[in-house]
Amino acid sequence: MNNRPKRVAAIHDLSGFGRCSLSVILPTLSAMGVQVCPVPTAILSSHTGGLGEVEFRDLTSFIVPCLNHYKSLGLEFECIYSGFLGSQEQIDHCLEFFHTYQDALAVVDPVMGDHGKAYRTYTEAMRSRLGELVQVADVITPNLTEACMLLKIPYISQGLSRTQAKSLLAQLGELGPNYVVITGVPMASGSIANVGYDKQNNSYWIVPCDYVPVSYPGTGDIFASVLTGGFLTGDSLPIAMGRATYFVEQCIKTTFSYSTDTRHGVMLEKELAVLGNRCNIKGYSLL
Repeated sequence: MNNRPKRVAAIHDLSGFGRCSLSVILPTLSAMGVQVCPVPTAILSSHTGGLGEVEFRDLTSFIVPCLNHYKSLGLEFECIYSGFLGSQEQIDHCLEFFHTYQDALAVVDPVMGDHGKAYRTYTEAMRSRLGELVQVADVITPNLTEACMLLKIPYISQGLSRTQAKSLLAQLGELGPNYVVITGVPMASGSIANVGYDKQNNSYWIVPCDYVPVSYPGTGDIFASVLTGGFLTGDSLPIAMGRATYFVEQCIKTTFSYSTDTRHGVMLEKELAVLGNRCNIKGYSLL
């Protein structure tokens, strides 16, 4: 009998300081009992959000040889999980991973922008090609900016009605994925929520978020990682969304209470034990 933990190949960048990307993905999924095999797309001394001149090393040439080594070892993966990519070539390399492990859960976090603007590292060509990853994905986790970019529509700056949120989710589902979660959506009611769509069951879900007047890097990476870990350990979409929302909220609230520099990210270390308690789930309801 194979008793090993579920295994994820995580194709993301590694930022040494600032608590984002692989530096939060590894401990988060490990705390959920999932083995992470990092496939770094780039190495950075810190994230690029206001921490000075960042040292950056591109690792495009590493990804395919890494895949070939895993194939030679006969390694199996239950999930391939992609995030920040630094070049068009890396999109091709991610596609090779997804095609090699076609039975694995394919999770794509389409890291392209936020607050209505694209990140400066993402070219128009890369944005257009990211749709190729979305097409083969089982799960995608865009924020509202990225959702609009994927649909090639103007950024929606006002709060969304439930009908508008469902329309966006359905349109994203038509691009290929079975599960769509849009994070941090401002709703017309004045609240912030994570909204999701289960295409197979044609069900739409909403999980409200408690408002905290601060923003930290890496929270999207943490949310997508908990969501992924939830799927791999038997959660339905709304339960995985509720679990991810609860954990991210706890990390934000804890960090906010210490008044630390927001550029340093959330105090993940103080909250990891929460992931071991599978009762900690934020309330969800139909959208």
